[in-house]
Order: sequence, then C-alpha cells, then structure tokens
Amino acid sequence: MALKQIKQIIGKGLYLTGDDIDTDRIIPARFMKCVTFDGLGQYAFYDVRFDEQDKPKDHPMNKPEFKDSSVLLSGKNFGCGSSREHAPQALYHWGIRAVVAESFAEIFFGNCTTLGIPCVVLSKAEINQIAQNITKNPEQQITIDLQTQTLSSGALSLKFNIPEGARDALMQGQWDSLGQLLESKNEVKALSESLKAVF
Repeated sequence: MALKQIKQIIGKGLYLTGDDIDTDRIIPARFMKCVTFDGLGQYAFYDVRFDEQDKPKDHPMNKPEFKDSSVLLSGKNFGCGSSREHAPQALYHWGIRAVVAESFAEIFFGNCTTLGIPCVVLSKAEINQIAQNITKNPEQQITIDLQTQTLSSGALSLKFNIPEGARDALMQGQWDSLGQLLESKNEVKALSESLKAVF
C-alpha cells in the first residue's frame, strides 16, 4: 500500500504560548522507556499538564474543548533541545497532525515530516490572530492546504512557509523513507540478486 499523500489537514486548533519549547518539555525523558511509541500520547507535555501528585493543571491540553485538537500552534524554535524522535511521536499519538510555529528546530522538523506531520511557518502576528479565533471559538476549524500553501481559520486566509522538499514529500506520499523501503522490498531483493550476479 502506498503511503498517504498529505495535501490538506483540517482540524481544531490548540495554542501553546512560548518560545523555545524543547523536546524534554514535549516528552519528559522518564517516559522514553517504551518498546513502541503507541502509548506516548498520554505523556505529551506531562510535566506542565500535571503536578507532582499527577493531578491536572490548568493547561490547554487538559481542557475538554481542546481534547480533539489536531493543529498545534506555538512560538519560535519549537522542538529545540535533544533530537529525540519520541517528541513528535508523543504529539502524533496525542492527536496532533500539523504544527504551526514561527520557526522549528531542524531535527524536530525532520522527525515530524517522517511521521507525516506538516510543520508550517507563520509570523507571530499571524499566529496570534489564529489564537484569538481559537479562544473565541474552540470549535473553529483550521485548514492547512499544502497545495496552495494557505492556512484558513474563519475569515483568515494566510500564506505559510514550508521547505519545498518537505512539502513535495508530503504531497507525493514520500515522507517516510523507511516505509518506502519496506514497500519496495521485492525491488530491493531483485536488485540485491542482480548485484550478486555481477560481483
């Protein structure tokens, strides 16, 4: 089965204020002992969502109106710090399918792309406009269209930036190199056999 072509993401928005939100905040290291990534979603932003007695704090991700959000908005240098791939995995398994920020840490951006999570860039003023829409109406849908490079939210229509290589990979369904390799195992085997004949 071919990888999904990701051309558009539509979902509710979740705004997390602040710059330099690092991967340790996204997924604390003590939760990285898992064999698979499946259960990581419950630990996303755990230390800022819960107190030392595991009781919920007043955090957007704990609020019922944002529980089904799939578009995360934040500030500059999102995903900085260590290169742990558990961070985008935690976001993905919580339900995030796109991230909008002023800028991204390079490795985090790459790890998101290989999960099929578009990371798009808007200015601080534009993100604040979207955040205001979310505050007024948490049910407001956000549409991220990779074909037109446009984000829509209510009456807003904003042009975003995304590296062309990542955009093309997502739209062509070529965002997971490991998945592509596994899908092409017959071709890989045939090439291997042909090379044996040569050498």
